[in-house]
Amino acid sequence: MSTFNGFTQKDFDVFSILGLENRMSALREQISPKLEAIATELEPDVTAMTGDEMFVHVAKHARRKTNPPNDTWAALASNKRGYKKLPHFQVGLWESHVFIWFAVIYESPIKQEFAKTLEKNRKKILSDIPKNFVWSVDHTKPDSMPHEDVDEEKFLSMTDRLKNVKKAEILCGQNIPRNDKRLKDPEAFLKLCKETFETLEPLYSYTKQLN
Repeated sequence: MSTFNGFTQKDFDVFSILGLENRMSALREQISPKLEAIATELEPDVTAMTGDEMFVHVAKHARRKTNPPNDTWAALASNKRGYKKLPHFQVGLWESHVFIWFAVIYESPIKQEFAKTLEKNRKKILSDIPKNFVWSVDHTKPDSMPHEDVDEEKFLSMTDRLKNVKKAEILCGQNIPRNDKRLKDPEAFLKLCKETFETLEPLYSYTKQLN
């Protein structure tokens, strides 16, 4: 098992490599081991924080046949076999930034109930999530919405979509630009991940009430 020694600009440049085979091979050699090392390092903390035993899952992009992936990640979830149906934490990167998320994605069977729980607790969530955090409604796109721009109306439109749209998702966390110096410093970055996940833990704890 390799240890995480920081991200370099070369890591982000992998996403400009043309062709599925070439990009996948660079991802496997260069990025996946780093993400696996990060998630493995974080696993005991996230297990202790959530009270659920967590397992590391590294994105394989196995279904891709022609288009190379534009992002990649490692996830922490409470099942050894898979994570997509479960609420999970993830760390990954696009060409422009690293993301650190809590995620409930479209495969989750608790989406509708979770949306109702978020609605019920919206005032607390809106006041507790830090301004510099961001929200996303689609993990396949790099766009996100700053938390400071999310008022009650926008929040309810996200939760309404989560309830009623099959492909809807909800993710919350931080985006760190590729030139941020914390990405080069393994200790600083792992600390940032832990603090981000601690801030997001209340969202995870809401999902535990739904199982």
